[in-house]
Amino acid sequence: MKVVFMESVEGTALVGEVKEVKNGFARNYLLPRGLAAPAVEPYLSRADSRAVVEVKKQEALDGDASKVAERIEGSRITMTARVGETGRLFGSITSVHIAEEVTKLLDGEVFDHRKVLLPEAIKEVGVQPVRLRLTRNVEAEIEVEVLAEGVEEEDKPVSLDDEAPSGETSDDTAAEAVAEADDEGAAEADAGSADAAPDGDDESQPTA
Repeated sequence: MKVVFMESVEGTALVGEVKEVKNGFARNYLLPRGLAAPAVEPYLSRADSRAVVEVKKQEALDGDASKVAERIEGSRITMTARVGETGRLFGSITSVHIAEEVTKLLDGEVFDHRKVLLPEAIKEVGVQPVRLRLTRNVEAEIEVEVLAEGVEEEDKPVSLDDEAPSGETSDDTAAEAVAEADDEGAAEADAGSADAAPDGDDESQPTA
C-alpha cells in the first residue's frame, strides 16, 4: 500500500514522505495511529504543510545541538571499575553510565542515554571513542576511558622485609638481636664472678 506519512516514524520515513509499505504494517499500525494516510488528496497537501513546519523545527533543533557538539566534541570522560585477574571488568560500562558523565559535561543538563551510540557495553579497561547522536542530523564524538580501581595503601599486606631497616633483611635483624642478648648475658656472668672473689685486704691476720 502507498501511504503518505503524517508524522515522522524513526527508521521508516519522515513526515511528508510518500512510501510503499506492507498492507499489514499500514492497516495495523500506521493508519490507526494517524502516522500515515493513503497517498491521495487531501492527505498529500496536509502532509506537505506538516513537512514545512517539521523542517523549520528540525533546523532549530540542529542549531542548538551543533552548539552542544562544539562544547563536548573530543572530550574525554574517565571512569573507574573493579577489574579481575584477567583484566576484564566486574560488570560493565553501559550507555546509562556514559550518559551520566555526559550530563556532568553539560553542567547538569540531563543527557538521554538513548543518544549514546554504544554497540555493546564496555567490559575492559582502556580508551575508546563513543559517538553521541544529539539530533537526527547532528552527532559528536567523545572518548571514554576506563581505569582499574587502585589498591588502597592501608589494604596492602605488610611483610617482615617492610619492617626491617633499610639495607637489612629480617634474618639479619634477628641475628643481631640474638648476638646482643648473648653479649648482655656474658657481661652479667662476669659481674657475678667479680662479686664472689675474696678481697685480699679483708683476709684475717694470724694470732700472735
